[in-house]
Amino acid sequence: MQGIETLLSLREKARQGGGEKALLRLRSQGKWSARERVDYLLDNPAEAIEIGLLAGEGMYEEVGGCPAGGVIVKIGKVQGIPCVIVANDATVKAGAWFPITAKKNLRAQEIAMQNRIPIIYLVDSAGVYLPLQDEVFPDKEHFGRIFRNNAVMSAMGIPQYAAIMGPCVAGGAYLPIMSDEAIIVEKTGSVFLAGPYLVKAAIGEETDVETLGGAVTHSQISGVTDYQAKNDQEALDIIKRLVAQTQRRSSFRWERHEPIPPARPPEKIYELLPPDPTRPYDMYPVIESLVDAGSFTEYKAGYGKTLITGYARIEGWPVGIVANQRTMVRSGRGEMQFGGVIYSDSADKAARFILNCNQKQIPILFLQDVTGFMVGTRAEHGGIIKDGAKMVNAVANSVVPKITVIVGNSYGAGNYAMCGRAYDPRLIVAWHTARIAVMGGTQAAQTLLQIYKRDQKLTKEEEERLLNEIRQRYEKQMSPYYAAARLWVDEIIRPEETRTYIATMIEAAQWGYEPRPFPTGVIQT
Repeated sequence: MQGIETLLSLREKARQGGGEKALLRLRSQGKWSARERVDYLLDNPAEAIEIGLLAGEGMYEEVGGCPAGGVIVKIGKVQGIPCVIVANDATVKAGAWFPITAKKNLRAQEIAMQNRIPIIYLVDSAGVYLPLQDEVFPDKEHFGRIFRNNAVMSAMGIPQYAAIMGPCVAGGAYLPIMSDEAIIVEKTGSVFLAGPYLVKAAIGEETDVETLGGAVTHSQISGVTDYQAKNDQEALDIIKRLVAQTQRRSSFRWERHEPIPPARPPEKIYELLPPDPTRPYDMYPVIESLVDAGSFTEYKAGYGKTLITGYARIEGWPVGIVANQRTMVRSGRGEMQFGGVIYSDSADKAARFILNCNQKQIPILFLQDVTGFMVGTRAEHGGIIKDGAKMVNAVANSVVPKITVIVGNSYGAGNYAMCGRAYDPRLIVAWHTARIAVMGGTQAAQTLLQIYKRDQKLTKEEEERLLNEIRQRYEKQMSPYYAAARLWVDEIIRPEETRTYIATMIEAAQWGYEPRPFPTGVIQT
């Protein structure tokens, strides 16, 4: 279980939020914690999956950090219906919005829009974290995009429910009120464009929080909110009843078989992965540890062997699998091929397989451990760019749900071809063994060193020092924790959690999925 202790430790730290002192302050106000609120909503909290638990890890240390990005996001069932739940964590800087908070909220909305599932906002926030307002407020993917998405989701018919369970100020006031229905909690919930101090400064009026924007004001005078609740529990019970009225938007259903445990125990995946990420290993046993026993049917097994393609079931759900093979293999021409590298024949096979999955309306699972496309004269003469472009085109235009698991390396254009973040996977998660970068640290260091040596003479000692500096910087940036902190991946998960994450996402995707044609555009053959 190499390295898994670090993941478990960071998870526990993130779940603590702003710490015990801040939690006690919430309790004194009669509030539940953000995690208690979310768990109360969920039918079975143990079956829900979390998104962005490690968001913000190692960032904003100069101001005390921002655990979990200051907001809890989970996908799970409420009254039997898959939902996205977003809850401000008031123990973290009073629920203030950091740049990563906005990014995480936008990701939650994106998941709801992609899958057309309801989204629930549990609002308890002091608003934008003012020292970083320039990184939160004005740009396209900043704070204002949240409210734009509220409007777009409403037009799409995606249900949005909001409970105002604490302060909700300034521009943030629009989020719950642009939702379909809004609940406000007496004495703790408040919503206004400007608080009492700003009102006094702006127009000289003296007022207080309750009179300005409390539950009685907005439920009985302004009509801004739709329901008034005595406490957190009553507010959440109202949301449960509202969600229960939600109707499916799609009649489409994937045929789910009775789930069968994998042929290999998922808990033993650790034994299959080498401690050194540069060493080869066989991906087939990993696949056997993830799919329902006996369900894997390989496609073009003898061709393009550095990519494994085939159909299977995971927790009974149908999937098409595209996985990098990390062992040395022999091509159909008898040539030895490096594991983890995508060759022309592999790219060609994968593109065809992706077309087949779209034809059959089968979700696609990408298992990444890729060092990139093959380079060199022979590969270029063989048209590797053309064949790679064919695969990238197929991935980009695929209309079925895509899920990506980064098992090991995720380098360069290989990240793109294997459905990295830029290619809109419904879910992208990483194992603790993942490494994400434009290239490996050693290759990057050697490449940059050659550029430096072209412009200036270096002594042997200077070369070694420069190599180490570059390599160390790359190693830090390649870490899955660096990626998770910035939401390049949705979550770092233990290998044995993979089946649950995949199954939950496929079930959510089914809620609003509508089959549609697969437009490939221009593909060079």
